[in-house]
Amino acid sequence: MNIEDILKELTSGEKITPDATRWLAPEEVHIEVRPGDFRNACLFAHHKTGSPVSSLFAEDARAADGCFYVRCVFASRHEGRWLVISARLDAAAPEFDSLANDIFSAAFFEREVSEMFGIKRRGAFDTRRLRLHTEVWPEGFYPLRKDFRPPEKCGGTGLDYAFRRVEGDGVFEVPVGPVHAGIIAPGHFRFSAAGEPVLNLEIRLGFAHRGVEKLFEGKIPEAALAFSEFVDGEAAFAHSLAFSMAVEKIRGIIVPGERQRARAVLLELERLYNHAADVGGLATDVGFSFPAACASVIKEGLLALNEKLTGSRYLKSFNRLGGAALPPSAAADIGAGLAAAEKDFLVLKETLYGSVSFMDRVEETGILPHKAAVELGVSGPAGRASGIAADLRADFSHLYKNAGFKPAKQEKGDVLARLNVRVAEFEESARLIRKFCCPQGQGGDAPPAAARPQSGCALGWAESWRGPVLYWVRLGENGLVERCKVTDPSFQNWEGLAQAVPGNIIPDFPLCNKSFNLSYPGNDL
Repeated sequence: MNIEDILKELTSGEKITPDATRWLAPEEVHIEVRPGDFRNACLFAHHKTGSPVSSLFAEDARAADGCFYVRCVFASRHEGRWLVISARLDAAAPEFDSLANDIFSAAFFEREVSEMFGIKRRGAFDTRRLRLHTEVWPEGFYPLRKDFRPPEKCGGTGLDYAFRRVEGDGVFEVPVGPVHAGIIAPGHFRFSAAGEPVLNLEIRLGFAHRGVEKLFEGKIPEAALAFSEFVDGEAAFAHSLAFSMAVEKIRGIIVPGERQRARAVLLELERLYNHAADVGGLATDVGFSFPAACASVIKEGLLALNEKLTGSRYLKSFNRLGGAALPPSAAADIGAGLAAAEKDFLVLKETLYGSVSFMDRVEETGILPHKAAVELGVSGPAGRASGIAADLRADFSHLYKNAGFKPAKQEKGDVLARLNVRVAEFEESARLIRKFCCPQGQGGDAPPAAARPQSGCALGWAESWRGPVLYWVRLGENGLVERCKVTDPSFQNWEGLAQAVPGNIIPDFPLCNKSFNLSYPGNDL
């Protein structure tokens, strides 16, 4: 069913009359419904599109419209369109009916909306906070409201976080973190076990919350673009691409084909070095030092290539509103860099798959079933390893479709399946980079015409190496960022890890964790 049919059925069959409908470019439609119809409209869209909640967020529009907005985003993959359902909420007592009892992929988004905006969710089954920890953050302070003033004192609230408890004879808890050995970011992992097998894993994050979305507010788009690269440093280019796409829609900037291909090259280079590092990380976690060292060589070579092309090992400060332009020597440099990386990657792959002991550790370990992955909204390589074929490059990009791109997919959902997806994506990314570097004819190098700042809102996206990155941006009449909602794939995927661990033993947790390799800063924001 396409979005036009959904609109017709919302109006007739479901007795929900949209108050307003706006198309933002061919791929994006916004539907505003009455507050009382918001839940039913979202459930209907979820059912008809087959999409989890891709993002759900609020906006403080009391100054302009005298209300709060709540917005829910769905991806209509079969037609390559985004559907955004919105409702106006009362400014004095904002509330809406919770979706999470029927669409679990909305649960974490709803908790975020509640703690950041003070919006009540009627019928919510989980009222706990995500990032503003109960032990230190006082009630009544909502950071993403426009009139927010920070509390004079934090800490010592006398309240504790309500962890889920597993009780029974022989059941014990093993708390790990939030402070860890080494340089990894803080996160708390609470295992409930009976003997060796894990019965339950609860993950609590938010210890490194930085107020990213608040910091976007008031920036000019060019400054906000630079800032987006620091949201998650391992996916700096994907985040900058998603942000720039949203602003380009608002300003009406058309990105020339050559600059789109250059962006695609850089996005795939970011995927290459991270997937190589992840494969090496799995080897490290089973004590297999040679392939781990080989992966480090591959990553270093690709980072050196990044620096040669853009001046940054992590592809920062290169993307611009209107696209990216590679140097004339790019094709030759990329060809040499890819040849070296592929040669070493073949050795790495043969070493891992040829090791009986390694295969014994990864096969049947950390299984995330397809049904659970679908209900949680797990995406990226983790989702594709559990049989979810979704990939924004295949679903929304004509550039990738024309290049013959097909997403990698596995069915089993174990550590080996997630490894297989990364290996396949590494090889496919190398092919795509060569394809995008081929001469495409003349006339594509001219930069886009400068566009005057415009107000409005739009959704930008990128399929990062971890999964979909979404940026919903509103620019005010003054051309400054009024609201920027960032959705990183790790936000949903951490719960996928929590569901994959039970049934395994605690010593296998590092292997499960590395096979997902999720972002702490991407989640904590």
